[in-house]
Amino acid sequence: MVSSKMFGLSCFSSESSRDLSARPHYPSMPKYPKGASIPGDLEGSVVNKALFAVTGMTCSACAGSVEKAIKRLPGINNAAVDVLNNRALVLFYPGFVNEDTIRETIEDVGFEAYLINEEVKEGPILKCRIRIRGMTCTSCSATVESALQGLPGVQQALVALATEEAEIRYDPKIINPNQLVEAVDDSGFEGILISTGEDRSKILLKLDGVRTDRSMRMIESSLQALPGIEDIIIDPLLQKVSLSYKPDQTGPRNFIEVIQSTGSGRFNATIFPEGGGREPFRQEEIKQYYQSFLWSLVFTIPVFLTSMVFMYIPGIKHGLDTKVVKMLTVGELLRWILSTPVQFIIGRRFYTGAYKALRHGSANMDVLIALGTNAAYFYSVYSVLRAATSEVFKGTDFFETSSMLISFILLGKYLEVLAKGKTSEAMAKLMDLAPETATLLTFDSEGNVINEEEIDSRLIQRNDVIKVTPGGKVASDGFVIWGQSHVNESMITGEARPVAKRKGDSVIGGTLNENGVLHIQATRVGSESALSQIVRLVESAQMAKAPVQKFADRISKFFVPLVIVLSFSTWLAWFLAGKLNAYPKSWIPSSVDSFQLALQFGISVMVIACPCALGLATPTAVMVGTGVGASQGVLIKGGQALESAHKVDCIVFDKTGTLTMGKPVVVSTRLLKNYVLRDFYELVAAAEVNSEHPLAKAIVEYAKKFGNENEAHVWAEARDFVSITGHGVRAEVQNKQIIVGNKSLILDSGVPVPVEAEEILVETEEMAQTGILVAIDSEVVGVIAISDPLKPGAQDVISILKSMKVKSIMVTGDNWGTANAIAKEVGIETVVAEAKPEDKAEKVKELQMSGLTVAMVGDGINDSPALVAADVGMAIGAGTDIAIEAADIVLMKSNLEDVITAIDLSRKTFDRIRLNYVWALGYNCLGIPIAAGVLFPSTGFRLPPWVAGAAMAASSVSVVCCSLLLKYYKRPKRLDALQIRGIVVE
Repeated sequence: MVSSKMFGLSCFSSESSRDLSARPHYPSMPKYPKGASIPGDLEGSVVNKALFAVTGMTCSACAGSVEKAIKRLPGINNAAVDVLNNRALVLFYPGFVNEDTIRETIEDVGFEAYLINEEVKEGPILKCRIRIRGMTCTSCSATVESALQGLPGVQQALVALATEEAEIRYDPKIINPNQLVEAVDDSGFEGILISTGEDRSKILLKLDGVRTDRSMRMIESSLQALPGIEDIIIDPLLQKVSLSYKPDQTGPRNFIEVIQSTGSGRFNATIFPEGGGREPFRQEEIKQYYQSFLWSLVFTIPVFLTSMVFMYIPGIKHGLDTKVVKMLTVGELLRWILSTPVQFIIGRRFYTGAYKALRHGSANMDVLIALGTNAAYFYSVYSVLRAATSEVFKGTDFFETSSMLISFILLGKYLEVLAKGKTSEAMAKLMDLAPETATLLTFDSEGNVINEEEIDSRLIQRNDVIKVTPGGKVASDGFVIWGQSHVNESMITGEARPVAKRKGDSVIGGTLNENGVLHIQATRVGSESALSQIVRLVESAQMAKAPVQKFADRISKFFVPLVIVLSFSTWLAWFLAGKLNAYPKSWIPSSVDSFQLALQFGISVMVIACPCALGLATPTAVMVGTGVGASQGVLIKGGQALESAHKVDCIVFDKTGTLTMGKPVVVSTRLLKNYVLRDFYELVAAAEVNSEHPLAKAIVEYAKKFGNENEAHVWAEARDFVSITGHGVRAEVQNKQIIVGNKSLILDSGVPVPVEAEEILVETEEMAQTGILVAIDSEVVGVIAISDPLKPGAQDVISILKSMKVKSIMVTGDNWGTANAIAKEVGIETVVAEAKPEDKAEKVKELQMSGLTVAMVGDGINDSPALVAADVGMAIGAGTDIAIEAADIVLMKSNLEDVITAIDLSRKTFDRIRLNYVWALGYNCLGIPIAAGVLFPSTGFRLPPWVAGAAMAASSVSVVCCSLLLKYYKRPKRLDALQIRGIVVE
């Protein structure tokens, strides 16, 4: 048992931690045990408490999915998941559920969990990324994953076949990144460290002029003395220094200056040349496969010609049939010599891959290729050697089978790698958005520019002032301190319309300045920038496995062994049938005997089966889908979100800031007493200026119009100010008691509400406006009507969702009158108003209990519980950081239309995944029987092994190309006709 302080670290609010009632809080209740048929029967039952360590969570979305899964179990009183400390605290009724069931449920979500009896102080858990070369199918990725997962100190290892990368969460006190790379190498693949993954700024510098160890130590001690330095790693061999630092205290230019001053000008430092990106390795892999394929052609074409073409040309045929030793012919000897380099030198990669896989108790595509080609090659060697030692044996070789097989498979791998490289084009484009250089401005004490210097954009430090000229890219996140212009942010947000920027406005690194000169003060640099965070988000999304991929993973475990058994069975069946004369001798082609015919069928079965296509079916589509989504301004956090979104049949919308603009404005004022409007607003604004509520801010902004625009308004002092959450404010202004709020606040304060004011309130609510009553000295003197205008296109979006058979519901904390008026205007039939944050989450769970797959669209902190509870949480990009963190999908443009884009893209992606499985399984389901000779008795058609190899290669290429077609995704045409982003399409 643990102390209740765990709740302080958890996701519980103070209110919910006080009220852990027996009322069910979970989306679905399978059934209660006997004797507890209704929730009320649980009152007074003993509640047990269990604390689990959960590894693998990276953000609130992960914590949300774990919490959702736990709460769906019967008998869960409450659950809180703390993503920062990797803990899950569960209160449950032991008669319903036990700790093992809860642990298994957490693991089913995709995270490791174990029960702990006391809180253990753990060190920081770091995340490391490793590029892995040599993986060919899902059994390869599974081998690496299990090898990494078995290491001490590794909390979670995730290996993605499509990206050829591993993401590992590890304890740096137990294991280091180099040991992780060694583990990858030991498992039979090549591991290359991309990043150690600390969530802090990091830079690599190349040192010049350093000759001795003493020089290195001098530089290290000089850098260590700088404030904000967290870690220094020096590689003397490469003369490279890696620095981790706090960007608010220091930066890369300081490091270079310190290094240069340390050696009195003898030492110099520059940014280390980038080579850690995915693209250089991809290009190298493409080049390797291309060269291997060309070399294989050099040997394979003569083999093919001598065995299948020249035998029909009389003169050449006679020369090839010339005996060398006994029955060994020139043609057989040539084919043996030419095919050997293909088999053992060019095809060496398949031997090494097969050996490493078998050594670790798994079987992959390399095993099938090695077995198939070896069977053909070594039978041919046996045939040739027997002919060389016999006077009567006339051998038939299959050297062309082994060499052509390898050539076609290399061609297939070359095309596959080429196509896979294009799946990450969206990522490459994102990474290339940041400009290479920036213009740094230096100012004198009076604020005048005294120097302009062009620097590498990676040397920008926080609070630097950067000049951006027309047509140039913004080099860093920051805000405008001088100038005005329009900035095209479509490359980051997907927003097509240029956004006006002037002093005080924020800008995003990587966006394009269109017409004016801007001076920008950098606020977030390096890994903190919005662009870096988007890239990391998309990378993580592409690493995450969609639940549908479990299907392929399950099949791949016994796919290769099953194929080997089928292949052997095929050979044995045909061989025995030949020996027992079960088929006519006329079926056997003239050039082979029954054993050779059976061998060809067996080899064809072995090489046509391709586990690669099955393994690539889901991840390639998810990669392209998430990349396309990012380019459209829809950030999808991984395969889980993508899969859930395509099932959505009900969407819960928040009102303020989601269906409406989120910026309330005063539309009318009705005075019930003789007051000068200016004096009336002086009193009201003086009270409301102390409140943070959006309606209060709208009143204050409106009141400013009565003053001088050029001067900052100073409001009268408000004494005894009290803010009543959700109701209004009270204060004493100029010796008058002011109450500004809703009807309930006025009545609770003992102030009668006149009939005239009641009528005005009813009118405002019918017009989808919020009526605010103002009482001065215990008398209602006016009603202020505030409206939050609908977002352009909101009605059309709801209409399109209806046509997509998606039900729309509105849940808001606003009053029933306003809520019903807004719902009627947009076309939503089901409304829940005056809802607290927990009520929103309860409504979501209630809908889930009715069998619906629910998406929640919101933008505020109060929407976070519902975003986590929903099957898919969609956060408006302009909303709060907490809402964005809690959501599964972020709509960067803050447009409602992107809800449709997200659902439609998800549906298209999963259509593509299904089609990929049809391709992958179709090749095998149709190809294996044909290769086994099912058609041979009736049609005489058989599949030569080299044709089977070409078909196997084609299956992988077709799956990747099928996924690539998603790159041409266009959002539904109906969206183009909407009034969006304030633009009327005429």
